[in-house]
Amino acid sequence: MLVVISPAKRLDWAERDVSATEPAFQDDAIRLSKTARNLTLGDLKKLMDLSDDLARLNRDRYRVFSDAPEADVTRPAALAFAGDTYQGLEAASLDTDEMAWAQDHLRILSGLYGVLRPLDSIQAYRLEMGSKLKTRRGKNLYDYWRDQLSKALNAQASEIGSEVLVNCASQEYFGAVDPKALKLRVVTPVFMEDKAGTPKIVSFFAKKARGAMARYIIQHRLSDPRGLLDFDSGGYEYRPDLSNEDKPVFVRPYQA
Repeated sequence: MLVVISPAKRLDWAERDVSATEPAFQDDAIRLSKTARNLTLGDLKKLMDLSDDLARLNRDRYRVFSDAPEADVTRPAALAFAGDTYQGLEAASLDTDEMAWAQDHLRILSGLYGVLRPLDSIQAYRLEMGSKLKTRRGKNLYDYWRDQLSKALNAQASEIGSEVLVNCASQEYFGAVDPKALKLRVVTPVFMEDKAGTPKIVSFFAKKARGAMARYIIQHRLSDPRGLLDFDSGGYEYRPDLSNEDKPVFVRPYQA
């Protein structure tokens, strides 16, 4: 199976002693970074709804974004992102064999880099997929990427002999994947918290659970979607009464 997750706004820029790889859409990242670099501080603040400090931080990031970055200004993607999903993934604790398997089976969707493997090197950035960044291809990043992400996922799934994509990404990011161009069966796990007998999705916990599911797939080398149903990390349990074949639902008691 191929599994996709979202990136994170927060970064962990600690040095890592691992060999990094080059992103498939490096040229696109450079092109988009130049577009972002030309924005005023006010435009950048409005584009991503940033505070003054965060707008300045990201303006400065794009000013130094390099066409040919040295290794000391890049980090492997799965180790650089540090949001809720990555608390569940815990990529830094994967052993060498697990990370090698993840390199072939885990993909990170990115507004700037398109599709990333875990060890693909990235420069520090922030650019959400939902950003209305105008380019020659259209008025936002969905227009920019069009069917490129679907084609890349098709090709990468073919390389590992998979016909199934497990969607552990957010709606914002998976929305950039063109369903008409995607030739894979999509399975989207749903994670809910049960409070007083009423299961509901709580964003923070769901994000972390999606990362934990990606980790579970990696550590168990899953190739059959039915293997997802045994997922029990964090106290979640598969609920067949709430599920369908392509949307397995996992519920746990509400965590106060």
